[in-house]
Amino acid sequence: MEAFLASFGMVAIAEMGDKTQLLSFLLAAKFKGRHWAIIAGIFGATVANHFVAAYLGDWVAANVSPDVMRWILGVAFLGFAAWALIPDKLEDKDKPNRSGPFVTTLIAFFLAEMGDKTQFATIALGAKYASLTMVVMGTTLGMMAANVPAVLLGERLAKYVPLAKMRFVAAALFAAFGILILLKVNFGLGLE
Repeated sequence: MEAFLASFGMVAIAEMGDKTQLLSFLLAAKFKGRHWAIIAGIFGATVANHFVAAYLGDWVAANVSPDVMRWILGVAFLGFAAWALIPDKLEDKDKPNRSGPFVTTLIAFFLAEMGDKTQFATIALGAKYASLTMVVMGTTLGMMAANVPAVLLGERLAKYVPLAKMRFVAAALFAAFGILILLKVNFGLGLE
C-alpha cells in the first residue's frame, strides 16, 4: 500500500501545471463534449508508459547494489525537485491531429510522457518499491487525478488552481523523498 500511496501522491502533485495537464486543457477545448474519450486515452497512454517505466526501474533495482541504488535514487529525486521548478510548455508535437479524441489523446499523452519528470519518477519508484502493480496503479491514478479535472472543467479550472505555484509543492515533495532516501530515514514509509 505504501508504494501505491507514495506513487499516487508524487505524480498527482507533480502533474499539476505539467505539459500533460496543459495538453488535457487543449484536448478538452479541441474535442468539446468528448470528455470520456479523452479520459480513456489518458488512462491507456499512462498505463502503458508507466508500466514500461516501472519495469525498467525494477530491473535497475535488481541489477544495482542497494547502496549505489540509494545514491542514484536520492540524487534523482533531488534532480526531479529542480526539474519541477521549470515551467512546462506545450510543443507543436503535442497538438492534436484529426484522428479523433481517443486516438489523438492516446498518442499525444504517450509521447508527452516520454522523458517527462513523472516518467523518470516512475522509473525511480519502480526501483524503490517491489510492487510494480502498486507503483503503476499509484502513478496512473495520480496522473488521472491531475488530468481528469483539467478535461472535465477545462479552462475554468485554471482560474481557481494556481498551477504555476503547484510546481513548488511538487519540487518540495521530490526533494523530501531524495533527502530521506540519502539519509536512510525511515518514518514508516520504507525509506531506509
